[in-house]
Amino acid sequence: MTRFGYTLMTEQSGPKELVRYAVSAEQVGFDFEVSSDHFSPWLTSQGHAPNAWTMLGAVAHATERVDLYTYVTCPTMRYHPAVVAQQAATLQILADGRFTLGLGSGENLNEHVVGRGWPTIQRRQDMLKEAIAIIRELLSGELVDYKGEYFQVDSARIWDVPDVPVTIGVAVSGERSLEAFATASDHMIAVEPDGKLVDGWHGARQATGLAGGGRVIGQIPVCWDPDRDAAIKRAHEQFRWFGGGWDVNADLPTPAGFAGATQYVTEEDVAESIPCGPDLDAIVEAVSAYWEAGFTDIALVQIGDEGQDEFLANAAEPLLAKLREAAD
Repeated sequence: MTRFGYTLMTEQSGPKELVRYAVSAEQVGFDFEVSSDHFSPWLTSQGHAPNAWTMLGAVAHATERVDLYTYVTCPTMRYHPAVVAQQAATLQILADGRFTLGLGSGENLNEHVVGRGWPTIQRRQDMLKEAIAIIRELLSGELVDYKGEYFQVDSARIWDVPDVPVTIGVAVSGERSLEAFATASDHMIAVEPDGKLVDGWHGARQATGLAGGGRVIGQIPVCWDPDRDAAIKRAHEQFRWFGGGWDVNADLPTPAGFAGATQYVTEEDVAESIPCGPDLDAIVEAVSAYWEAGFTDIALVQIGDEGQDEFLANAAEPLLAKLREAAD
């Protein structure tokens, strides 16, 4: 059965608002909630970037049912993998077993702030693979000493280990990342409805004898609003960065860079790629590409802090009903 989630978009809302939205999203029936993990917003018009882990700790206590994901955390530069392991273990305890650690190779936008430069994609993926090995070892609760090519861990131990093990999802986008992470992860994360990618992930795992059943988690932006023109304007102001593709988005260092890179993206361009306005059927049609591609979990991004309460109060329940009926 396809599950539908709500995105806690840290780039567009403050921490108190995000916790409040998380509670409302659970109440209206979303199955899970994912949180971005950013140091900066993509565009200055979004205007926020609270710490995702602090916020998720509050969400874990404010909610009771929904699963929680980081979507995604980069455990190689801004955070050392040992710190991520400790954060994940603690959050899993606070969430009573509802947390999944979503990891990725990161974006320059967030990781350059610690002054370590920005490695090539191959190096970032190698660092991520090593980080995952460290995180898994630490989550066992055993004393860990590790010396690799990129990271060193000296006499480290996670003292508060959750009863429910933390599973790991990894963001993939092509054959190289599939080869690196299909067998290192429990779940697959992607932002495009690519059925070949899903098949490749399952195939790579089966080829090494790993058990099936892992989740395939996707995400899609929408901009619901009673006024379609207002929705298009808001989507253009805050989400036109999305059209650059991850090859570009991973390398730009600042919100100003994203503004410059998208200065020629028009409102019409955004409206063609993101369902905008009150038409719930148009949103269902856009989301359907994900379950048709084999995704098991699909998170919606309702664009903009403005209108978030109205979306949750008036559109979310009927939209979820339509999505579940169509995906059944």
